[in-house]
Amino acid sequence: MEATIRPLAANRERLWGYPMPPVYRPARPEDLAASDALVVASINELTVRHGFGPMAMPSSPNFQLFSLKDDPDGLWLAEEAGEIVGFAWSWVCGDVWFLAQLFVNPARQGQGIGNALLERTLAHARKSGATHKALITFTFNRVSQGLYIRHGLFPKMPVYFFTAERERLRRTLPQVPLRAVAIDNSAATMANLGAIDCRAIGVSREKHHRYLFDDPAIKGLLLHAGNDLVGYCYVGVNGHIGPLAVKRADVLHDAFAAALALAADGSAEKISAFLPGTCDSALSLAVDQGMRISFPMLLMASPGYGDWTQYLPRNPGFM
Repeated sequence: MEATIRPLAANRERLWGYPMPPVYRPARPEDLAASDALVVASINELTVRHGFGPMAMPSSPNFQLFSLKDDPDGLWLAEEAGEIVGFAWSWVCGDVWFLAQLFVNPARQGQGIGNALLERTLAHARKSGATHKALITFTFNRVSQGLYIRHGLFPKMPVYFFTAERERLRRTLPQVPLRAVAIDNSAATMANLGAIDCRAIGVSREKHHRYLFDDPAIKGLLLHAGNDLVGYCYVGVNGHIGPLAVKRADVLHDAFAAALALAADGSAEKISAFLPGTCDSALSLAVDQGMRISFPMLLMASPGYGDWTQYLPRNPGFM
């Protein structure tokens, strides 16, 4: 009897116009392309509505797939009648939990889907034992910021997306005093990268460095002042810089200058980077070189985390 009642109840709800509640379940590899399409559509709806125009483009969900294989507890979706209406993705390194994405179909926002997905990703944070939580969102995404604040993540600092024409940078960049050496995947190099990360952001991200090392579209470099290793940077074939980290804040200017020079030596028409509002020397260099802010973002974090003066994130999903 029970098996027949449930379909009848579902049909009655459809006939009477009541929406069926979404099903929340862990993501699977075959879900990730459709999830990316939802994220792209949601971002562009938001940025167009606020006058910035469409900003996101579909891409292969390689990092999502990497994260799913590494820790499947961090990826969740909301599904309705076989259609994905919401997606959440978080990853953990050490004691830092990071919310990479949380997006809901614009037509289904305001119905509690985002809150339900966030609860599931926060359970991921609790299960991992993370003591610090963080995310990067659009500054103008006011509704989401209120949701995050209710769950104990507070605004910490702006993060600006800067861009410039490559040819302009090639003409004006200062001489760089640092020496760049290609990153390899040896145990010694990974240990050095982890040590730099621990100083810059409080946690090693060795597994993410290994992920970047396997990406042919990204080149990683160790930065040396004389014989001293002072930091690292990654530069994509698309001209995008990041992540970048240094052992001391006083070498950030030179490290960013080195990254800009490496990017300008490539073939991309535009150079870009995400610069935290606490990184004064990198911000000053960017403006002096004619880079301009394309759009503003915001780091939100649990109390006691997020004072970045030695780190430039790669993007809002990777950190």
